[in-house]
Amino acid sequence: MWLPTDPRYRDFLTEYLDVCDRYYADTMTAADWCAWYDRRLAVVLAHTQRKSPFYRRHLAGVDPATTTTATLAGLPFTTKADLRREMFDVLSGDITEGTFFYETTGTTGRATPCPRDGKEVIASNYHVTESWRSIFRHHFGDRRPAIGLMGPTEVHSFGDTLGDVARNVGSCNAKIWPYSPVIGFEKALQLMKDLRLEVVVCTPGVCLNLAKAARHYGYDLAKDFDVKLFFLTGEMCTPALAANIDSVWGVDTYNILYGSQEAFVIGTACRNKNMHLSAPNYVAELIDPDSGDVLGSTGTGELCVTTLIDGLKPLVRYRTGDLVRLGRDTCDCELKGPRLDVVGRVLDRIELGRGRHLAAELEEAVLHGVRDCLGFQIVIDADADGDRVTVRLDLIDGGGNPDEVRAGVVGRFANRFGVPATVEIVGELDQIVSTGAFVSWKAARIQDRRTAPDHETEVAMAMAARRGYTT
Repeated sequence: MWLPTDPRYRDFLTEYLDVCDRYYADTMTAADWCAWYDRRLAVVLAHTQRKSPFYRRHLAGVDPATTTTATLAGLPFTTKADLRREMFDVLSGDITEGTFFYETTGTTGRATPCPRDGKEVIASNYHVTESWRSIFRHHFGDRRPAIGLMGPTEVHSFGDTLGDVARNVGSCNAKIWPYSPVIGFEKALQLMKDLRLEVVVCTPGVCLNLAKAARHYGYDLAKDFDVKLFFLTGEMCTPALAANIDSVWGVDTYNILYGSQEAFVIGTACRNKNMHLSAPNYVAELIDPDSGDVLGSTGTGELCVTTLIDGLKPLVRYRTGDLVRLGRDTCDCELKGPRLDVVGRVLDRIELGRGRHLAAELEEAVLHGVRDCLGFQIVIDADADGDRVTVRLDLIDGGGNPDEVRAGVVGRFANRFGVPATVEIVGELDQIVSTGAFVSWKAARIQDRRTAPDHETEVAMAMAARRGYTT
């Protein structure tokens, strides 16, 4: 594993790597965790007050020495609006102290700076590395598969982070972003075939567009490629979507990691396809997304994290805007953190029929048991009798028995949401369905004709006009 040689990091690395060794050996006691969290929390609070102009004001009057995880809820939240307003003043140091400079995509608002120093690189990548090692042992034994990394590079962390992780596990990796003007889908597919890539890392939208492009360019998914695993990230991937992708490609699909440019990698997948919190890196809280009330550390709510790494961009009580389920129970894998299931963004909740529903609930209602689906879109209308939906499905060769597919979707929408549904099986969907990782799941998957398009939808529509798997 790459380790920074800067002597400023020596003491941190000695302590951090020891904690991680004990964490994965499952020898950290409750007292050990309390000591780690409270010690690192004090370090981060003092660091941000000293070096960040924003936090010097935001945390004025807070005493790092007396603040613990038990009293953390008394501190103010940090929000995305704060990051967009304060920009470089959020940082705890000068940009020249960093190892990498990244920023958010800026598709729906001001792009915010997200640099990382050596501490943050190690702390984030360590847990992804352990995840990949475990999964590769499970599928490949001692052999190391070749990996295709299909995500943006430029000032995005995807290529650097996962390239470093691939190097850590001993795998060759090829950075082949299909939306790059240098690559494109045709070249990406050719490299997948020629390099005999066995693992492809991308978003769910890219994964399905690869399948569509392969059919367009005359490839046979089963015969022409050696892909064994799809590692998906960048947008929500429910178990139903992962199972559908398995059916399309004939592979094993993992929802491999969860995180953000701002807060790094928060959760990683294990060999059992469960997501686990990167416990040494965060104090995690669940809050009510509407009131801001603290709900505890288990259950369902908006995830709020305090990063425990005193790097260039530690965040204190950062509201991620993501709805998750956190549980104390782990599984019989090699990752030890609490179970973490992402169920959608706060902004992606939808009023439909009998109540307000999570994005994951709608995706599961569409795709549960559905096979060979290359994409879907939900159109919502309303009349005097209430809400009604039309579900558009792009199915390979009809996707088995179309009548059974229709009946299943209609039944699930009636039972779960109390709304009538019509199912249309189409030959092509608008490219807006592939924009989820860049804008939002809701803008990509939901066409809500009860209201005028919001800003995110307009951005997704403009982006879709420039994207395509044949270009």
